[in-house]
Amino acid sequence: MERRMKRFGERAAAKVADITQLETDAVVNAANSSLMGGGGVDGAIHRAGGPAILAECKELRRAKYPDGLPVGEAVATTAGDLPARYVIHTVGPVWHGGEAGEPEKLRSCYRNALKTAAELGCKTVAFPAISTGVFGYPPDQAAAEASAAVSAFLAEDDTLELVLFALFNEKAYDTFVEHAAF
Repeated sequence: MERRMKRFGERAAAKVADITQLETDAVVNAANSSLMGGGGVDGAIHRAGGPAILAECKELRRAKYPDGLPVGEAVATTAGDLPARYVIHTVGPVWHGGEAGEPEKLRSCYRNALKTAAELGCKTVAFPAISTGVFGYPPDQAAAEASAAVSAFLAEDDTLELVLFALFNEKAYDTFVEHAAF
């Protein structure tokens, strides 16, 4: 099956893709605060990337984040066996109805991951739909927040050549494309 792709200007795009298979400089992991892997995208990245990712995450927990990575922050590790060079881990907000600062926290995930990618000299970075799985963020609202955050970052920073939203299925792709705020 041909995978669809939608461009949003020259430097952003969305497509149906397995983020663990993308040959980008960095892939973003929708992590949990423990950084120890889990379900969904987090588990897939840890499984496909192998033990090197977990080893670096354990060291980050020991040295810098003993209480876990805070929501909205981002930190990079090796990509291990993934085709990417780096994994940028960020913890999205759990949805509590939208009145607990979830939109700002979600935008922070994207901003801080993009900032980390730029600091690492990355030219290409791929994002999953952060917080839309077990964290329960409504995919339509997440698409609007994510795309607005990326658009604002790209308007002020010319380091990144392509920000790709890697959506795991056609439904997620359609929702993202319909609600993206580029």
